Amino acid sequence: MPDAETTDRVAHGDTVGDMTTFTADLPEGRVWRYGWMFGAIWLIYLIYPLNEILSLESLAARVLGIAAIVGFGVVFTVTFWRFRNGHRRGNPLPVWQGWIALGAMLALTVAMSALIGTTGFGATIYIAVLGMMTLPVRQAWSLVAVMVVIIEVAPRVIATWEPDNFFAFQLLISAAAAWGITQVFQRNHELAVARQQLADLAIVAERERMSRDVHDILGHSLTVITVKSELAGRLLEIDAARAAVEIAEVETLARQALADVRSTVGGMRQIDIGTELASARTALVAAAIDVDLPGDADAVPLRHRELFGWVLREAVTNVVRHSHAQHCRVALTPSSISIVDDGCGPAEDTCGGNGLRGLGERVSAAGGSLTVARVPTGGFKVEVSAP
Repeated sequence: MPDAETTDRVAHGDTVGDMTTFTADLPEGRVWRYGWMFGAIWLIYLIYPLNEILSLESLAARVLGIAAIVGFGVVFTVTFWRFRNGHRRGNPLPVWQGWIALGAMLALTVAMSALIGTTGFGATIYIAVLGMMTLPVRQAWSLVAVMVVIIEVAPRVIATWEPDNFFAFQLLISAAAAWGITQVFQRNHELAVARQQLADLAIVAERERMSRDVHDILGHSLTVITVKSELAGRLLEIDAARAAVEIAEVETLARQALADVRSTVGGMRQIDIGTELASARTALVAAAIDVDLPGDADAVPLRHRELFGWVLREAVTNVVRHSHAQHCRVALTPSSISIVDDGCGPAEDTCGGNGLRGLGERVSAAGGSLTVARVPTGGFKVEVSAP
């Protein structure tokens, strides 16, 4: 699995040919320090105009030509280095700086061509490639089109120059290749940004899942603890032995709630409809609510057992906490679960609290449907149909 630094290099186009391993293995400081080498290596093709300049008879012309080639190479290398490292560091080369560099290179190319004729046109390939990297697409192609016209027209206007019918085609091919590579760089960068966004979304989704789990677990456990504590308080003066039993159960529930929170934070909490049926019976009986539960949950397939467990836990918590019901019935099938009570029912236009919203998110993520409504007898109904 590549680290963040390597991913960033890939995203900004630092992996071309055999340079992939070399770039990925360099520390950040060395990549920054030696980045100019990736541009300077291509200057080897300037050896052809350099040979023509060295064969000139005039010493002054040779000195001027060499200075033009050296200046051209320096401008190209520095601009390429600035573009490459600026792009990697999120500080791209401004367009106006690109135009200044390209203008200087054009002027130096004109100087070389004035000394050695059409051989100097070889430098225009560097201009086309750099223009494709540093300029907007329309501006870059406009620059290439102007250079193609000059390459085709100038040798036919200047009598001492020899036309090269193939060079304009080479220039267009080089520009197209540079444009294609630039598009790959851009797509890689967009892919890296998309990956980072997905990672951020995954973090947000995990936080939401954690908050739902903790809310549902603590909401249910603390509701049962509250009901049993109230019952124990009422029994203290009537039946001290029964009150002691209830307090012992409160202690057990509190310890279980603590264990559930720890296991949830650790990612090991497993909710199952079978265990939740037993918990639901305990909670409803403690709240003095008659309960009608299925004998077992064996008919529920494995893929639905966790979802139905969460549904039952949240629905029973709401019945105990809010419904003031006398009776609660749970119906269970392999593909659905419903919890109905005869209490006061939901308020008009209710959208539910955090628990029901979290439950709706769970059901939606599982591809099921959630129904929360008033029943004809006035109570509350929560029903989930699994896909």
